[in-house]
Amino acid sequence: MKLPGPDHPIAITANPNRVRVSVGGVVIADTANALTLKEASYPAVQYVPRKDANLALLARTDRVTHCPYKGDASYFSIVGGGKPIENAIWTYETPFPAMAEIAGHLAFYPDRVKIEEVT
Repeated sequence: MKLPGPDHPIAITANPNRVRVSVGGVVIADTANALTLKEASYPAVQYVPRKDANLALLARTDRVTHCPYKGDASYFSIVGGGKPIENAIWTYETPFPAMAEIAGHLAFYPDRVKIEEVT
């Protein structure tokens, strides 16, 4: 486990905007409680509370990856709203303590879904 610091900063903030995630016009998630995670020089990622996603459109996969800063990520495919999109969503169900805020949240690959911030 590595801790964020000056060489690899990670900041988590509440997004003041509503965040809507959709595929082919089908809304997968819609929330006013998204968290924005900014990690080092990577693009910001929106983490949506699981309770604000339509879990009936998702299916857990066997894929697991590891981040030395956040922990082990599990994945979901989107199975509703057209053809399946494999491993389009990741989640840290038991993140390392420094990233505890993102537990219970889902993140979406922006090249596989439409992510809108609604002001």
